Amino acid sequence: MSETRSTRARVGFNVRRGRARRAIELIQRAEDAGVETIWMTMGAVGADTPTMYAAAAVQTERITLGTSIVPAFTRHPLALASQALVLDDLASGRVRLGIGTSHGPTMAGSYGLAFDRPLTQLREYLQVLRTVLHTGEVEFRGDYYSAKGRLPGAPGTPVLISALSPRSFELAGELSDGAISWLGPLDYLAATARPGLERGAQRAGRDNVPPLVTHISVTMTSDRAASRAAAQKELGYYPQLPFYANMFAEAGYPISDGVYSDELLDQLVIFGDDDGIAEQLADLLEQGFDELLVMPVPVDDREGEEARLIDLIGRL
Repeated sequence: MSETRSTRARVGFNVRRGRARRAIELIQRAEDAGVETIWMTMGAVGADTPTMYAAAAVQTERITLGTSIVPAFTRHPLALASQALVLDDLASGRVRLGIGTSHGPTMAGSYGLAFDRPLTQLREYLQVLRTVLHTGEVEFRGDYYSAKGRLPGAPGTPVLISALSPRSFELAGELSDGAISWLGPLDYLAATARPGLERGAQRAGRDNVPPLVTHISVTMTSDRAASRAAAQKELGYYPQLPFYANMFAEAGYPISDGVYSDELLDQLVIFGDDDGIAEQLADLLEQGFDELLVMPVPVDDREGEEARLIDLIGRL
């Protein structure tokens, strides 16, 4: 499927979460520039991405709205399905619903939820959510969720899941409409993600392997040292989270004293002038990464660099 799609159709822009009005303005700006897909993260506590997308849906016409991700355990899967139903009504065929486990410190600390078997819980969540969105009804009883209900219509909204570990890529291949990586070293993803997706799809007897949406950070500078310094600052929170620290170690890039090594940053971030960045994005697609989720990392001027990157993606 990827081979028949244009480069631009396979590169999405990550809208930084924050104030709703600014985010919606940026989504409109991206659509006007020719960007075909935007993505937005969501914290466990804070601005609600599906709500923002409902507002953005009625102020845009073409751009695809992807969540990357909605922390799934903060709401029952039927509740999220109800939100997805509204989004599809407002932006038919333009919604991709990415969900994930989030992290123990936020799920347990903020919500007081158990976080003992997150991948098993995500499996149940996915079974309920994707079934009701694709068939219009669901009846399910598991260890974590029970659900019985119908939707007035089955929108068929694609449901993707966040994935860092081999087991999560296998789950994505088995039951989802795609995997979304976040801060995955490119060599680790090449060796782990695609084989995991293939194993999961084969186990489920699926004819097609779901796509991998690969997160890649971009610094709009030709100065390697400035790029690394900006990334070290902007991405400094993630090594504190066990899922990421474990994934980096498994990939062969262990974190020392909370600091990324230069070798790891070179796997997570691309930099250069506009033409050079465009060439690197196209090269990643040529290497077999299905889609890219491009996140700007500010060096000197956050808003100006965001605008430049939007325009660059719109010209691909």
